[in-house]
Amino acid sequence: MIRMQHSYQSPIDPSQRGAPASLLATQYRRTTIERPLVTIVDDDESVRESLPDLVRELGFPARSFSSAREFLASDCASETGCLILDIMMPGMSGPELQEELKRRSQHIPVVFITAQTSEVLRAQMLATGAVDYLIKPFSDMALLGALNLALRAN
Repeated sequence: MIRMQHSYQSPIDPSQRGAPASLLATQYRRTTIERPLVTIVDDDESVRESLPDLVRELGFPARSFSSAREFLASDCASETGCLILDIMMPGMSGPELQEELKRRSQHIPVVFITAQTSEVLRAQMLATGAVDYLIKPFSDMALLGALNLALRAN
């Protein structure tokens, strides 16, 4: 399971700050009938193995792919409610995948994840339409906040 640090302002009710993410996810599941699929595209095997588990713990169904090309070759895009993309991947990068989806008129909210702490890159990704930009390592609360933002955008 990914337990990471990140300075992120969560959109969660301030009275619930400090509550465990699992409790907040349980509350979310109780108020949500349909849980959209969260799809993760990352070339790092450890991320592909652990991040879907965390997403499921937060109450969302999850799938993962090792590359942008693998994701595009699947039928998963039409089912995806939020796309978590690594920025730097061999072949097609996360931003290139985002552009390809736009070109195909598939508008899926994107949360970028990266180890790069560049504020310039962060600003660029948000300007291209990303819902959020999380720096690895990030907390489960930061991820839950980003997922909530993405699903509101969808």
